Amino acid sequence: MNKAELVSGVAQKTGFTKKDSEKTINALFETISEALENGDKVQIIGFGTFFVRTLKEREGFNPAKKEIVKMPAINIPAFKAGKNLKERIRTH
Repeated sequence: MNKAELVSGVAQKTGFTKKDSEKTINALFETISEALENGDKVQIIGFGTFFVRTLKEREGFNPAKKEIVKMPAINIPAFKAGKNLKERIRTH
């Protein structure tokens, strides 16, 4: 499913126009992104939790120069599915 299909699905389920549904989805994504940027987690009961995971500094290999390079610690977005979502997927 791509974003256009998501917008259509939301519009169909809510009765909103596609334009209003797209605004709502964009606002949702922007709000989640801002919370993660601020180091907060977003917990949606029954669906799951969005949070920031930190990957430690590590060594990598550059095959072009055939040398070991240090890769800095980075933050990445992560998602953990909630119980209801897991059960719903398992039954299908």
